[in-house]
Amino acid sequence: MTDKTYPSIDGYRILRVIGHGGMSTVYLAEQASLDRKVALKVMLSEALADEVSRARFENEARTIARLEHPNIVGIYEVGRTGDGLPFYSMPYLSRGHLAQRRLVGDQPKVAAILRSLLDALDYAHVRGVVHRDVKAENVLFDDADRPMLADFGIALRRGSNPRLTTAGLAVGSTAYMPPEQARGQEVDRRADLYSIGVLTWEMLVGQLPYNAGDALTMALKHVQEPVPRLPAALKHWQPLIDKAMAKQPDQRHASANDMLQALDALERRSGKSFVAVEVPTAAREPQPAPPASRPHWLLAGIGVMAILAIAASYFALRNPPSPAASNAATASANDATGLPVPPEGAATGLGDPLAASGGSVAAFVANAEQQLRSGALLAPANANAWDSIEAAWRTNPTDPDTLRLTAELFDALGNAAERALLEGNVAAARAAFQRARQLDARRGGTGASIVLLRKRLDAALERRLAALLAKPATRASAATLLADSSWLGLDAARQRALQARVGPATRTVTGTANAGATAANVEILTVSRADYARFANATGRAAAECGKGFFGRKLKWNNTGSDRKPVACVSAADAQAYASWLGVQDGVRYHLPSAGELRAQPTKASGWLALCADHACNNRMVNGEEKPLDASRGYSDVGILLARTR
Repeated sequence: MTDKTYPSIDGYRILRVIGHGGMSTVYLAEQASLDRKVALKVMLSEALADEVSRARFENEARTIARLEHPNIVGIYEVGRTGDGLPFYSMPYLSRGHLAQRRLVGDQPKVAAILRSLLDALDYAHVRGVVHRDVKAENVLFDDADRPMLADFGIALRRGSNPRLTTAGLAVGSTAYMPPEQARGQEVDRRADLYSIGVLTWEMLVGQLPYNAGDALTMALKHVQEPVPRLPAALKHWQPLIDKAMAKQPDQRHASANDMLQALDALERRSGKSFVAVEVPTAAREPQPAPPASRPHWLLAGIGVMAILAIAASYFALRNPPSPAASNAATASANDATGLPVPPEGAATGLGDPLAASGGSVAAFVANAEQQLRSGALLAPANANAWDSIEAAWRTNPTDPDTLRLTAELFDALGNAAERALLEGNVAAARAAFQRARQLDARRGGTGASIVLLRKRLDAALERRLAALLAKPATRASAATLLADSSWLGLDAARQRALQARVGPATRTVTGTANAGATAANVEILTVSRADYARFANATGRAAAECGKGFFGRKLKWNNTGSDRKPVACVSAADAQAYASWLGVQDGVRYHLPSAGELRAQPTKASGWLALCADHACNNRMVNGEEKPLDASRGYSDVGILLARTR
C-alpha cells in the first residue's frame, strides 16, 4: 500500500495500516502539531450508506471522548477525512493486550486487573454507557503497565437516537457474549459483567470457558450450556464467576461496583490462599457443571428471530476485526525472551509442509491470529505465527488477511525485540529483529519500517545502558551489552558516543583477564527436572528432540532421570526460555553462564554439561572444556546451569 491510497487528514501523516475491521480501518499516524504517534480509526466508505450511519459513528466517538477515566482509552479528536469519512484519533498503545499476558493461577494479578476494569465499567455505566464488547483484546496496557479498557466503538448511550443504534443486531465477540446479546435482544450494563466473568475465567485458567469451531456454535454454548467448573486450586472463584455468568441478567451482579465488592469479599475469605497457584495443563480443560435440567426458556426463548440474530452475528463475525483494529494497538510478545537466535542466512520459513498439504488461507489465518494472541511468535515449532503466516503466503500471497497479519507479526516482533533489549536479553532481541527484517523484505517494504524499528531499539538500548551505568557493580555489563548489540548497525558517531559513556567491554569468557574477577560475583545454580517441570506445565512448552534410548524409545526431558536430578534433554532455546520465565517469577535476572563464570564457580554437578559456554550458545561446557554441540536439540546428559549476580 502506498501513501496515495491513504486517506487525507489535515494535521496527520499516516505511516501505515495497523488493522482492519468490518466497519473501519485503523492507521498508525504522526500528529504534526504535537509530534506524537496516534492511532486513527477511519470508517470505511462502504459502511456509510447515508448520513445517519456517519452520525452514529460520530455520536459513538463523542460518547467515548466524554469518558475521562485512568483505565479507559480516551479520544483525542473527532473529525472527517478529505473524502468526508468520519474518523477519530486515539493514543497509540504498543505494549500489547491482555490476551498476550499469561496470568494462569496468578490470583493477585488477576484481581488487580479486575479491579481496574470494574472501576472503569462502573464509571461508564453510571454515565449511561454500555461497552458491549469487553474481551481480552480490548484491554490494553500503557507505558506504566496500567490496564486500559478500549474500543467503546459499539457502545450504547442511554437516550440516544434509536435510528443510530440497531438494538436487534447481535454484535460483539461471541467468545465473551452474554445469552441475551447472542439472541439479538436489548442489553444493559449486566451484559458487560457477564463478559467480565468470561474474562476472569480466561485469565485464571488460560483458556475460555467455552470453545467452539465457529461463532454460531460459540454463541449457542453461551445460551444453552451451564458454566463449567474451575480447577480445584481455583474453586473458591466459582461463586463469583457463576453469578457474573448467570444466563438471566437479573441473576447477575446488579452493577460493576457490586461485583467489585464481591471480589473484595472473596479475597478476604480466601486469606492466605489468595496467592499465585499452579494450574496443571491437564486441569485447565473446562469441567462440565453437575447435570441439571435446563430451563425451557433457554431453548424456547430463542425462536426463529433469535436464530436469525445469531446467524447474523455469525456471518458478521466470521471475519472479526483484528486485535490491532479493535484496539488501535499492535500485538506484543508475551515472552519475548524465549526466542531462539536464527543463524545468519538460515532459511526460516517452516510453512512449506502446511502449504503443501492443501490447507486454506482461512485456516492458516485463523491459526496465526490465535498464535499472535497467545504470544507464540516463533515457537513452538509448527505451532507459531511465523509458520502459519508463511504457509498463508505460499498459498495466496495477495490475500488481505495474510497481508494484515504480516504487518501485525512485524509489529509484534518489533515489540518483542524492544522488550528483550530493555531486559538485557540481547540474543532474544536480535532474533526478533532479524525475523522482523525478513518480514519487511517479504512484504516489499522500502526499509522505512526497519529504520523506525532501529530507532526504537536504539532508544531501548540507551535506557538499558543507563540503568546498568547507574550501578557501579554493573558497569562492566553495560560495556558487554553495547559490544553485543553491534547487530543494531548504529552509525559510527552514535557508536562512539555510547562507547565513551560505558568504557571498554570486559567479557566473562575464556582468556580474558577480567573474567575471573567478574565471574566471582556470580552464583551458579543447577536446574532440576522438578524445577523445569513447573516451567513446562506453566507455559505448555513442547519437549525438544533428544534422540532415542533403549528399544527405540524417544527420549524427552520428562522420561529421563528423576525429579531430584538435573533436567536433561533440553535445547538451548529451552534453557533461554526457562531463564527468562524464572526471572519473571522471582524478580531476579538470570542468564546462562559463560565459560569464565563456570570455571570461576565450580558446581556440585561435577561432570554435568551446561548450556551455554559461549554467548551465541554454539558451544557447551563439558567438565570445564568447551565442546561444539547442536544447540537446537537436547541430549540425555545435557542439563541447564543458571547464573545470577550475587
